[in-house]
Formats: sequence, C-alpha cells, structure tokens
Amino acid sequence: MSSTTTRKTLLSGSRPTGRQHLGNYVGALAQWIPMQDDHDCFFMIADWHALTNNYNDTSSLPENIQYQVLDWMAVGLDPERATIFVQSAVKEHAELSLLLGMFTPLGLAERCTSWKDLVIEQGLEEMRTYGFLGYPVLQSADILMYQAHVVPVGKDQVEHIEKCQDLAQKVNVRYGEVFRIPQWKLSHAPVLLGNDGRKMSKSYNNCIYISESSEEMWDKIRVMVTDPARIRKTDPGNPEKCSVWDYHKVFTDDSRHGEIVENCTTAGWGCMQCKKVLFEAIDAHFAPARERRAAHEKQPGLWKDVLMEGNRKARERAQATMSVVREKLHLYPSNGSE
Repeated sequence: MSSTTTRKTLLSGSRPTGRQHLGNYVGALAQWIPMQDDHDCFFMIADWHALTNNYNDTSSLPENIQYQVLDWMAVGLDPERATIFVQSAVKEHAELSLLLGMFTPLGLAERCTSWKDLVIEQGLEEMRTYGFLGYPVLQSADILMYQAHVVPVGKDQVEHIEKCQDLAQKVNVRYGEVFRIPQWKLSHAPVLLGNDGRKMSKSYNNCIYISESSEEMWDKIRVMVTDPARIRKTDPGNPEKCSVWDYHKVFTDDSRHGEIVENCTTAGWGCMQCKKVLFEAIDAHFAPARERRAAHEKQPGLWKDVLMEGNRKARERAQATMSVVREKLHLYPSNGSE
C-alpha cells in the first residue's frame, strides 16, 4: 500500500452535471482547492455514477464533462498539482467493484439511505436497479483503488465511507493488508439554496453558475427569496430566515457582516440594497475564474489533454492496486503469466 509520495492521498469527485453552480463550489470545490498544496489529490468525474439515476439518456455526458473540467480549472484545480480523470476511463474501477461485491452482504447495501428513501419509501420503480443498489460498492472501489487516506464528504456521505471501511476491513482480515482504511474529512460548508428558496438544482432552474457573466449573476441574485416577513421596505428583517444572509456569510467580507445584520434588523436597507452588496462580493470573487475559463476556452483541446494525462496517471495507480488485489486474492494475473 505504499504510495509514490510522502503526502497523504486524497480522493474526491462528483458526477458530471455540466456547469458548476455556487452550491458545487461551496460544498466541494472550495474545500478541494487548498488541499492540492499538501495532498496527493485525485479528482474524479464520476460518469458511471451519473448512470444510477440518469441511465435513460446519456447524451449530455460528453458536454457535461467538458464544462465540468473547464469550471474546475477556472476556480483553481490545477492539473499540475492534482490528477483530474474520468471514472469510466479507468476500467479497474469496474473490476474492483465486482470483487468488493463478493464481500458485500445484501443487507449492507439495502441499508443505504438513498435506496431506502427512493425505492422503499417513495416506491420509485425506475430506481430499483442493481446499479443503484450497488453504487456504494462502486464508490468504495473508487476510494480503495487509490489507497486514499482521506475523502472529503458532506454529512450525507459519511455512511458510504463507513461502508467502504467495513468492506476494506473485511478483505484485510481474510487476505492480509490489501487496502488502506480511508478516513473521511467532514465538510462544514453551509448549504446554499437556489434563488427561489428551494434546493439548488438544475431541474428547478434556480442555480447561480460559476461561469455566468456579471449581468447574468445579477439577474439571478436580484430575485432571490428573502425573509418572508419583510413585506415592505420598512419592515425589520431576520437574517437567519433569509437565504441571502447564508450567501453573505460565505462570500461577503467578515468585516461587513455586522453592517449587514444591523441594516436588515432595523430596516436600514431594503432587500435590494442588501442583494447589491452580495452581488458585488460574488462578482468580485468569481471574476478571476471567468477570466481563466475564457482563456481555457480559447484552447479547444486543453480540457481533453488534461483528461488524457489525468486518466493515464489514474490508470497507473489503479493498475498497481489491482496487481496487489489479484495477488492477495489468488486470482489469475491480468497479464496471463503463471
């Protein structure tokens, strides 16, 4: 399980959903960027995982992957300091997922919160698939493939890392030291709602995207839902009941937080003035990212080159892991040698 570097290995990723919105940035990307300085980072575009609930139409995957790579690089993920790759380009993920499935009790898979919520409680028959039931096993393969020390996750993903730990320990007990037991790094980033007050989602058409122009951002910020009790400009507000305040806590300089709270609770500002302060902060924050993305778009083949090299590095690490796995499990060598 030795690594080619003295730094700890980190694995994280997300499904290719296209343009990255502020929720993606706060919940994941902003956490990943500084980790490039002191971790051996693997950032995975999880296209196989995208099939678990979008298997009926995969036509948007190529474009979504392109947009995702460009946005990742725009905000600061650096191919020189991290490995950016596509899950399906590393076939070993499928092999290890199959092997881990042999060690997975059916009850362990059925206890997955997503499976219980969507299939058992909501009765969504289209989600009653082998792939959806087994996606935590594939996720475990993703992590164990790179012998990751740490996996940054939100609270809702902790149970998946616990399943991964269970599977790794189960294999290690029977076959020796095969896998490193990964640890999760919990993200405490706030959840940002969409500009309509609901969960930020492309399907709701309520997202604010990293790559949008200043004008597009303002058009979305100015209609954001605020404290419902502020019917008139003269009504005092409660920041804790306003999603705009959640954005201020992330993007507006701390030195202005007292001013914002004061003007909200005393009706010193109307909501539109508060939103203008927020817009200025967000616009300034992402201006460099927009410039970098525009520069990258002038090099049409850049994102493909990044993935080609990242896929190569990921396959190299994956093949080393699977060589150990096959040897420990007494499987026939992949090169056919005796």
